Formats: sequence, C-alpha cells, structure tokens
Amino acid sequence: MYAIVSIAGQQFKVEEGQKVFVHRLDAKKGDKVSFEDVHMIVDGDKAVIGTPLLDGAGVNATVIEELVKGDKEIVFKKKRRKGYRKKNGHRQQFTLVEINSLIAGSGASKKKETKVVAAPITVEKPKAKKAEPEVVVEAVKAPKTAKGDNLVIIEGIGPKVKQLLNDHGIFTFTELAQASVESVKAILDAQGGVYHAMDPGTWGQQAQLAAEGKMDELKALQDDLKGGRVEE
Repeated sequence: MYAIVSIAGQQFKVEEGQKVFVHRLDAKKGDKVSFEDVHMIVDGDKAVIGTPLLDGAGVNATVIEELVKGDKEIVFKKKRRKGYRKKNGHRQQFTLVEINSLIAGSGASKKKETKVVAAPITVEKPKAKKAEPEVVVEAVKAPKTAKGDNLVIIEGIGPKVKQLLNDHGIFTFTELAQASVESVKAILDAQGGVYHAMDPGTWGQQAQLAAEGKMDELKALQDDLKGGRVEE
C-alpha cells in the first residue's frame, strides 16, 4: 500500500516505514506530524484517486532529524570586460521524516467549497441630468530622451565613468574623440581611487570609430584591448 501526498510543496510516493527528505518543516525531532493533502492511495489492485484530494485520507509521520543540509551548490557569475565576478553558495535545508501509517479515509474526493453571496440589488430613480462642465484634455508630452551616446560600449568605460564624463560635459562619441587624453586623464585623477589607475589612451580612437558607425572595426580593436589598454 502506498500513497501520493503533497508535503511542503512537493509530491511524494510514500509507504509505511519509509524515510523521506522533505523541505524543512516547523517541527522538532521526535514530533508527530500528519499530512492531509493526499492525491491517491493504492492498495494492491485497488486505486482511489482524488480530484484533487481524498476526503479523510492522511499520512502520519515522525520527525527523525529536524534539520539536514543538502549538497552545496555553487553559483558563479561573470561579466566579460567589466571586471565583474560574483560567487555564491547555497545549501538547501531538509527535514527527515519516517512514515508511520497511511489513512485511506472515505475515498470520496475533497474539494474546496466557495460560497457565492449575491449582492443586494437596489433600483434608483433616474435623476435629472446636470450640465457637465467642459473638460479640457491636455496633450501628454513624450518624455525627453537621455542626452548623448551610450559611452559604456567603449572598452574601459563603465556606468560610473560615463556619469563622470557627463558631469564634465562629455556626452557623445564625437565629444570624447575630440577631447585630449590629458584632459580625460585629469578628470579621472581628480576623482582619485580606482579612477586614478585608469588609462584612457585608446578611448578617443574607440569613440571616433563609434561616431563614424564603424562597429566592426571597433570590435576588432576592442578584442586586442584589456581594460581600455593595448595588451602587451
């Protein structure tokens, strides 16, 4: 005799004496627990199937271990050319239970009852129409688009550097191409920290190719770069 039962959001095929790992339950070691979401019970050649549950059926069990940790899963994320790396680990928590007994119940299907309450109907007398004030509908203005080009496609420029360049009046590929390496380097050095170590030596060349729409040549150039610098 076995049963199909839902436990903590998962369905299991269980028999008496079987030990099952389920998602962690709010129970202590040695506690008696019961599960009433039984979908099917099979006893020999006889099978009783609920739609979706069986009325009066249940599964009784005992908690053997209240907390068992599963194998560690490693999640690693990386973004190319952005210096982004992130590593996380996860261990799912389980509860080990032993099935003590299966209760067949009446065999009738159990369904959730929904009560429909009719709202009272009230009939109102028609009222005289009043003159409605004239409604003036103003045209909805389209939101303004962000100014400038997407400078982050330049190898070595991220969102924060892009904002820093915008703050100093550099919004487009053309403006970046026309700016001298010394002036861009001065902007970065003024921020200090990691900005001081950045090398904008090829940013102008990349920006010029982007401004001219030569994306294939830009990609070929970036394949030889590392962080905006030519790899040696």
